[in-house]
Amino acid sequence: MADHSKETLKRIITTLAVKNEEVQNFVFVLKQTLKNVEANSERALADLEAEYSSLYAILDEMKEDMITKIKQERARKTYELQNQLTVCTKALESSEELLEFANQTLDTANSDGINQAAKQIKDSVTMAPAFRLSLKAKASDTMSHLMVDFSQEQKILRSLKFLPVPSIPEIDASECLVADNCVTVVWRMPEDDGKIDHYVLEYRKTNYEGPPRLKEEHPWMVKEGIKEQEFTLSGLKFDTKFINFRVKACNKAVAGEFSEPITLETSAFNFNLDAATAHQNLKVEDHSVEWDASGGKVQEIKVRGKENRSRTASPANSPARSIIQSPKRMPSGRSSRDRFTAESYTVLGRYKKHFL
Repeated sequence: MADHSKETLKRIITTLAVKNEEVQNFVFVLKQTLKNVEANSERALADLEAEYSSLYAILDEMKEDMITKIKQERARKTYELQNQLTVCTKALESSEELLEFANQTLDTANSDGINQAAKQIKDSVTMAPAFRLSLKAKASDTMSHLMVDFSQEQKILRSLKFLPVPSIPEIDASECLVADNCVTVVWRMPEDDGKIDHYVLEYRKTNYEGPPRLKEEHPWMVKEGIKEQEFTLSGLKFDTKFINFRVKACNKAVAGEFSEPITLETSAFNFNLDAATAHQNLKVEDHSVEWDASGGKVQEIKVRGKENRSRTASPANSPARSIIQSPKRMPSGRSSRDRFTAESYTVLGRYKKHFL
């Protein structure tokens, strides 16, 4: 009975210890979350202050520019009107003097001298500045072309709000292209969003058609900072039957969710060098070729050894019956390394294509 109680107590202790550890971990998570809230709030406030300061700076700059234009227009009109006023004032003074002279002549001149005086006054009037003036002001007093109305801008400013999470892009499979070891992926946004800063494209090679599986042999590869709604991946090696693609939109603050992945078919093939066709001085390993100066000598020794043994074993291979063949035309199949000889330093390639 005591042993049973002891085992029960041990299980209770184990359960409590596990629960205590879980609570401790959760407490740590809560504390870290509180710190993150504080730090992220400070960052958001700093960003908000910076954005408004930038907005204020633009408004102040525009205000100063408009004030300068108004002052320049006022100065231009004042200058033109002041000059015109000065000219008119002088013309008026001259005209008043001429008028006074005419009145005096009319009152004092006798009948003999009035004709001569009238002619003199007529000539003076003809040349008087007052008669050559334009009585239309060179500048108007209106400044309506420099008035402003910011009612629409005020509505826009009142509509300012926090950045929303970007919508999910939609990959247009009909516009995507797979060719020449390149893949061009094209996508669209369900609605216009002027706040999008860039896109992130991920792709992963696979040999399975259909939606991406949770576990794949190849990891997701990432292309960031894409500004347009399409991207071309070049220099790819099509060594799998398919490639999965997905894309997400990002603004300055947050990234949206990934699009529905699509699977594009590739013309996959495995390319190899056929070592059996290589020149005897070429050393072929996988996809590399190296010069082997001793290869020809070794081959020549082997060939001569075989010929000597053959001639000794069979009378049919007597010197009279043997025919020396040109090294450029030595008989060989794809399994022979003598396919290319003499100065033809060549090796063939072969590939196996996956027809999907």
